[in-house]
Amino acid sequence: MTVFRRTAEALLSPVERNFAAVLAEQMKMRDGLTVSESERRSWERSLPVVAHDLVEAGLGQVEMLIEYRLPLTSKRADVILAGVDRRTGGDAFVVIELKQWSRAEIWDENPSRVLVHNMKGKPKLHPALQAKDYADYIAGYLTEFAANPDALAAVAYLHNAVNADVIDLYDAVEDDRTQLFTLTTRGAFVDYLSDRFAPLPGRAAADRFLDSAVRPSRRLLEHAAEEIRNRDQFVLLDEQRLAYQLVVHAVGKAHRSDHKTVVVITGGPGTGKSVIALSLLGELSQRGRAVQHATGSKSFTQTMRKQVAGKASMTRSVFKYFNSFTKAEKNDLDALICDEAHRIRRVSGNPSSRSRGRRLQIDELIDAARVPVFLLDGQQNVRPGEMGTLPRIREHAESRGLEVLHVSLDEQFRCGGSRKYEDWVLRLLGLRPGPQDWTGDEGFEVSVAGSPHELEAALRARLADGRSARITAGFCWPWSNPRRGANGRGPSLVPDVVVDGWSRPWNVKGDEKVGDAPPSDLWATDPGGFEQVGCVYTAQGFEYDWNGVILGPDLVYRNGRLVTVRQASRDPALRSRDVSDREADELIRNTYKVLLTRGMVGTILYSTDLETQAFLTAILGGPPPGTSHR
Repeated sequence: MTVFRRTAEALLSPVERNFAAVLAEQMKMRDGLTVSESERRSWERSLPVVAHDLVEAGLGQVEMLIEYRLPLTSKRADVILAGVDRRTGGDAFVVIELKQWSRAEIWDENPSRVLVHNMKGKPKLHPALQAKDYADYIAGYLTEFAANPDALAAVAYLHNAVNADVIDLYDAVEDDRTQLFTLTTRGAFVDYLSDRFAPLPGRAAADRFLDSAVRPSRRLLEHAAEEIRNRDQFVLLDEQRLAYQLVVHAVGKAHRSDHKTVVVITGGPGTGKSVIALSLLGELSQRGRAVQHATGSKSFTQTMRKQVAGKASMTRSVFKYFNSFTKAEKNDLDALICDEAHRIRRVSGNPSSRSRGRRLQIDELIDAARVPVFLLDGQQNVRPGEMGTLPRIREHAESRGLEVLHVSLDEQFRCGGSRKYEDWVLRLLGLRPGPQDWTGDEGFEVSVAGSPHELEAALRARLADGRSARITAGFCWPWSNPRRGANGRGPSLVPDVVVDGWSRPWNVKGDEKVGDAPPSDLWATDPGGFEQVGCVYTAQGFEYDWNGVILGPDLVYRNGRLVTVRQASRDPALRSRDVSDREADELIRNTYKVLLTRGMVGTILYSTDLETQAFLTAILGGPPPGTSHR
């Protein structure tokens, strides 16, 4: 969807002298976005430059599609030019990323990022790679390009920069369909436009572009199927295989008979929900079905993009977020695989008083595909407003007269073979009735450390043996922004989690590493993640061999049971008056359920509360093997 559409000549006419104000108004009306003054100024300074260059090339009737939002994302392309191909007479399009930078250089740590002179903040994405990614994405989703993806090209235009001040940015431009132009090469840009477009109206091409159906192209699906097929083969057992076959059959039935079915697959940690999700994504992609994978977790989605898709940008685009489907056409997909569906929120975007009239996220996801598939653990809702449960999904689907199929994986092994351990965790947290004593399990170790130093030492010993391990904690400590480095050194994390003379920082908040600490998305999988304490929002969805959990003062043992202390939580989500004490109690217990069930081989516990520590020691015994009390 584009916000503003004009020919180059029209944009330069006196009638459009206030085009930036009109564009800002359209953004507000269509998407509820308030545009900053700096963004308005960038439109006023950059868009006329492109329009002038088009007119100089004799292409005043080429259409400019301004602030075009890429399908199923919130990303926007600055300008897409639509016209007639000078050679073939067919449609031709160019995605343009505009920058007012005057000086920039490649960032040494990552050649896909650039450091911009006089611009604070983290390094920026290379504009040519950004334009290329946008073009590849559009070609992968608009059916207009199914037969002719080469009709779409990409350009980065740094119209204020001279070549000498951005010279090393050219090193990253390796694609024949991607170009980089500057103030110095403005003449070459005009020649490029003249060579690509015929001096004819572009309105018909623009119409076809904007009216194109949105669905993953066969080429994109083939890429995804190939990437998943090249990974280690997934082995599905028993109910996993049943769930997989049920979805494949439902998608085939929907394709043949215009039938819609909702499938819900429930199971605790370690039951293979994500294995099923990826297996379905690979199989349905291979069959040419329009399929997408979505989650509500940035960390989980980014890890899927890295671990499954790698550097294949086309395959990365198959992995989306739940809030990507607010504008999706009804039943446009054959299947939508919603992994970690317990993270479904009430509404997409920021919840507020104005969100009450908006469509529920559950309904958006159900509408998006003929077979929406929800894979969830009903006891992993850890934020207020999360609505991903079997009863709620069933209620919403059945209210529309839709068939709901449910498969439970809970009779299978869990947590690397220990169903018994997860059952104990549920009883320990009061989420299931029964005694709290741990009677042991041959395939899973549980112990209590005498101090956080012991906990860390025990986990380091497991790392030395080639196992994976992480430390997590309840959200009971402040979470500071990184400290600025002194004497030219880079920023560093603040050791906020302080317990009995032991301290460690939380995981990185953002998507850029800080020193040796990986970005939040990779905390669970990058070796450097062991040096930070993971919060629930980062750990959820991941599993590793050994799990260390620090119970904070928000969960303590009193009068024969564990009770929650809302006031001890530092989680901003629990500060709202809209969250009742009962809801807060449930969310804190669910948070520790998530933290306690990340380990596949064993879990080591420590509590900051003396009475709770004594209780854990009584039911679990002494410290983990290979350690000694400090």
